[in-house]
Amino acid sequence: MRIWKQLVLAVELLAALTTTALAATLGDDGLHKQPWFTVTFRDIGEDIETAAGEGKRLAIIFEQRGCIYCRQMHEKILSDPEVTDYIKENFMVVQYNMFGDEEVIDLDGEELTEKTAARKWGYVFTPTIVFLPEEVPSEGTVSEAAVATMPGAFGKWTFLNMFRWVQEKGYEGDEHFQKYHARIINELREKGRLDAE
Repeated sequence: MRIWKQLVLAVELLAALTTTALAATLGDDGLHKQPWFTVTFRDIGEDIETAAGEGKRLAIIFEQRGCIYCRQMHEKILSDPEVTDYIKENFMVVQYNMFGDEEVIDLDGEELTEKTAARKWGYVFTPTIVFLPEEVPSEGTVSEAAVATMPGAFGKWTFLNMFRWVQEKGYEGDEHFQKYHARIINELREKGRLDAE
């Protein structure tokens, strides 16, 4: 029986190390990569339309090289199938480098780089996730059009609940995200599922 327990422990350890190793894969730009992130030309209007054509919402995620919170998000949150399955089903996620030089076209038509876009839109924390509307607005910038923004790193349920709140268009209703999140947390607690926050 003791050998069986040691074997099970060894398999669990190997699985944990494999998951962490896969989540910690870095691109040439020093950012952690998810195979389901979408690579685009970063024309925000086109990206909103592409996401809508797939029945999804556009979410932009700003990260930076060496960001420990970004690494934790990839290793602890984006390695959780409950989180990633929900996001992949409902959102098209495009990764931006907070200090990158790739071209970006804002909703107002201005051509920027990733770093000048971050400055223009007022995003200073990494990770920051920006949720865009379902349709391309007739005017304004990304920061003006965003229906919600999640600055910084959070635990599983805050992270996932923000995606759910946006998908359910909570920003159009009377239930503020904090109240929505508290309600979901209480429901999870009652079901005995409050295991990550």
